[in-house]
Amino acid sequence: MAMYTLPELPYDYAALEPVINPQIIELHHDKHHAAYVKGANDTLDQLAEARDKDQWGAVNGLEKNLAFHLSGHILHSIYWHNMTGDGGGEPLAADGVGDLAHAITESFGSFAKFKAQLTKAAATTQGSGWGVLAYEPLSGRLVVEQVYDHQGNVGQGSVPVLVFDAWEHAFYLQYKNQKVDFIEAMWKVVNWQDVAKRYAAAKARGDVLLLAP
Repeated sequence: MAMYTLPELPYDYAALEPVINPQIIELHHDKHHAAYVKGANDTLDQLAEARDKDQWGAVNGLEKNLAFHLSGHILHSIYWHNMTGDGGGEPLAADGVGDLAHAITESFGSFAKFKAQLTKAAATTQGSGWGVLAYEPLSGRLVVEQVYDHQGNVGQGSVPVLVFDAWEHAFYLQYKNQKVDFIEAMWKVVNWQDVAKRYAAAKARGDVLLLAP
């Protein structure tokens, strides 16, 4: 039985124009994201077979594949909801996202400084990866992280609340090799309502990271 399923998009393929064209959204969701879902499910089946047969010669590769595909599925599931055709700008208390706006200022000094850091982190990922705003439960603050491929270079226990996809499949058909132009354009479609909800949920369960018995 499949453990993971491809979520439906919360909007139609053309909803994010002109920042992201419909062809990219369709290919990105229906092909690339779907491949991560299938990869995660296939790897779980292969791990189950390894347990049944007590054959562990491929376990290192299988564990790496599971992390890769599962993380790809999770990050993309966040990504779609992090964007809206009516988004962009800056999170403001007047829009009901004051707690998020305050947390950004507390963690980075200002929204402008946060925007600069996340933009640089996403645009300078080596090869494929992501720029991520995450809630870090030990300090209770927000941090920016670079995610290479779909995994690594992140603090264990941190919860992503805003993700910028910097893989070429996210932008190449429209922006060619100008990754930085795509990242700059992404700020026009950020769904701050969604980011604020994710921040509030992460903060509410921030004490679940057990450091000591």
